[in-house]
This record gives sequence, structure tokens and C-alpha cells, in this order.
Amino acid sequence: MRLSSFAATNDAVVTPVVVVDVRKSYASGGDVVTALAGVSLEVAAGEMVALVGPSGCGKSTLLNLVGCVDLPTSGQVFVDGRSTSDLDDDALTVLRRDRVGTIFQFFNLLPALTIFDNIGLPLVLRRLPRAQIEARVDAAMAQVGIGDKRSAYPAQISGGQMQRAAIARAIVHSPAIILADEPTGNLDTANGENVLRLLRSLAAGGQAILMATHSAEAAAICDRVIRMQDGRIV
Repeated sequence: MRLSSFAATNDAVVTPVVVVDVRKSYASGGDVVTALAGVSLEVAAGEMVALVGPSGCGKSTLLNLVGCVDLPTSGQVFVDGRSTSDLDDDALTVLRRDRVGTIFQFFNLLPALTIFDNIGLPLVLRRLPRAQIEARVDAAMAQVGIGDKRSAYPAQISGGQMQRAAIARAIVHSPAIILADEPTGNLDTANGENVLRLLRSLAAGGQAILMATHSAEAAAICDRVIRMQDGRIV
């Protein structure tokens, strides 16, 4: 594993995702469950990488670590050049908020908010001026092709449109890293293909995309496929 790519003193372009010999264990009753058992990987800017493997192999745990939701038991996770283990809770929150965008299988849109307000929520949390929020949300909605759904509520649009709204929410703050957890798992074939094309275009724009998927079609569109089993890369 190359460490020079994310050294703090290096003037080179930072690799957005670097995972170095990461292990993650959880206490479960009186037992210790190992979710990750020495995983190392990198995702470069502009690269789209698929994580594949059976349920329980560690894909979601790895996404949580890269997404600054959890910390490794050992090893290091570097997100946009910063080691998550070196940060306190407030710094992790800021890193997650500013540099990571996450797309979920079940969209996770708030039903009481309009599509516009759902997408703008990350910017509201950053306390950006209203005019800046309006401009960024409009641009993100146009980018994913739902500019006409500004005032709609999640229950009023299709599943494919909800996933596009979820993608817009994930990219509205221009993150370095996009994490996608089964982004096509709740969509029909046509809408799933549209979402994959959109993710491919985001990678072409320079964002690093790490996607957990059971879909062979989703994996096939990626630059690399990383297969996991029993908490290891195989």
C-alpha cells in the first residue's frame, strides 16, 4: 500500500479513499464478531469501484468506516487525506458533512419535506446563505434530471426519481467521495440503468465512487470490482 499518496506533507493530489490493513470487531453478547479482517484498498479521484460479495461479508461496515460513521478497531482509514482515527467527533462530523456524499438503497428522503428541501438539507446544516442554497440545489436537480420536481414531495414521485433526488442530495455539496449502498437494489431495470449512467458520469467528473452492490450489471459499469468474503478482500 502506497502511503506517499496521502501524506500530509505531500503536495501531490490526495487520494480520496485509502484504507490500510483495517480490522473491525464488535462485541455481540459474550462473543467478538470480526466484520473486517485486514482490508486495504484505494479509490482514486474519478474512479468508480464496486464492492461485491455475500451479505455479511463486510461491505456495509467498510462503507461506514469510509463514511466517517464508525472507526476501525485497528488500521487506518484516510478520507480526503485525513486519518479518521486522529479526529474527534466534531471533526469527523465536519469531514463527513463536507467531503462525503452517501446514496442509500431506500433513498432516505424525509417525507415531510419537498424534494428541493430534501436535497438542500446538507447545505442548510452547513448554514449557507439561502441564495447559495437555491443555486446549488437547482444545479444539482438539473444535473440529475429532476428540475421539474422542485415542489413535489417524495410520495408524489417515482422510485427512480426518488433515487435521483437522493443522488442530488449526495452531490449538492460537491463531496470528494460518493458512497453508494445498493443504489439500484430498489429500482426496476430501466431506472437502475439510468442511475448507473448518472453515477458513471459523476466519476467522469472527478469524484471517487465506492459502491456496495449485489448487481452484476452495477459491478460491470465500474472501473474495478473488489470481491469480499468473511471480512477480507478475496
